[in-house]
Amino acid sequence: MALPRTTLTLLLLLGTAVAGVTLLFTTMDPRMDSGGILVGGLDVHIYRDGGWRALHERALYIEPTHYGLLYTYTPFSALAFLPLLLVPWAHVTTTWLVFNLLVLFGVVLQSFRMLGYRVTPALTAASALLTLTCTFSEPVRTTLYYGQINLVLMLVVLWDFSRGPNSKLHGLGVGLAAGIKLTPLYFIAQYLFQRQWRAAATGTLTFLATIGATALVLPSDSYQYWTSTFFHSGRIAPDVHPANQSLRGAIAHLTHGPAPVWLWLLLVIPIALAALWLAAILARRGEPLLSVTLGGLTACAISPYSWGHHWVWFVPLLVYLIHRAQTRAPWWLAAAALYLSTAAWTYTYTPTWVSVGTFLLPPWWPLHQVLMNIYVIVYLITLTCVAIHVRKRTLPPAPIEPIINPVAPQQLSPTPRAAAAPDDDRPAMVD
Repeated sequence: MALPRTTLTLLLLLGTAVAGVTLLFTTMDPRMDSGGILVGGLDVHIYRDGGWRALHERALYIEPTHYGLLYTYTPFSALAFLPLLLVPWAHVTTTWLVFNLLVLFGVVLQSFRMLGYRVTPALTAASALLTLTCTFSEPVRTTLYYGQINLVLMLVVLWDFSRGPNSKLHGLGVGLAAGIKLTPLYFIAQYLFQRQWRAAATGTLTFLATIGATALVLPSDSYQYWTSTFFHSGRIAPDVHPANQSLRGAIAHLTHGPAPVWLWLLLVIPIALAALWLAAILARRGEPLLSVTLGGLTACAISPYSWGHHWVWFVPLLVYLIHRAQTRAPWWLAAAALYLSTAAWTYTYTPTWVSVGTFLLPPWWPLHQVLMNIYVIVYLITLTCVAIHVRKRTLPPAPIEPIINPVAPQQLSPTPRAAAAPDDDRPAMVD
């Protein structure tokens, strides 16, 4: 007798969870100094140092922080990171790792909820298994290792887009996320394209409020950041760095030099406009998760510099593909292709130097130019598939036997069919 869809899905996710965690701990020594998943935390210590500097009136941007690296987040972020001072320095890495895992679980669960599923034991189990599976996704693994904040910001944005269009909080999350890291400003443009005027205004005013309030508390740092540091993109890394998984990085990789600004703009402007248009159509058709996910992926693609760990938006895309696989088995192949192409594959150069990520595989490997730009390629394929999906003018069918009973449309929001809908901050070495 054929297994019910729920059982089959849970079995598949159990298998991928075991495989993902096993690969996470066997492809690299978990306690290896440079890369071991249990001994990272570089960025979260810099976050904590930023909060310490704000509290003790030390300069944020003209003095090196932890490990001689520069602080590149907004002044408001230093205030947002003040709670990290409550965690002893020696326990920051472990605490943030556990916190990020919980946030990742929240992202998966929230993604399922935006697809119409109710939170039940079966859905919770599926979300937990998928969370473990995603730990071997390179964007997630790298975020966990460095102690990055990408997952937190993504969860805030997902929560914001799940608000009903009449919610007074609609737009607040995007504004706060942009106050910490500028990239989420893209979602304000997405609200505008979706004619969510109130959400766009709330997001904009919230973002401006973070600037104004911080200027009162940290006037010197605010002046330094918005008049100087903000314009110094060289604090991040050169365009040609293989870890630059953006359209600008792809241009630099293919031309073997800095990407010409005119050529970059010639590509990103029409792509951004097309993505905004497609996301607006998806939102009108009642597909908020795919809409906001396309926005998150586009923000990574058009940003001047996107590290691999910025592409955590592959996680809700994976949830969407698994959702579609509940009615058509071939979608499992699409989910597998996404996972395998973005997994944290490693290559050992020396016993102490192991690279993580397909884009960092050796340059002498076949198809190296393709592998070096893999995230941009996956994004362009996704954008094309979304365009084809929109052109068909059909909504995805409701699951016949979903992971768990979906919420009736009227339970999601009062008006579900009207759903809402550049800068990196990885520190750079001081010269």
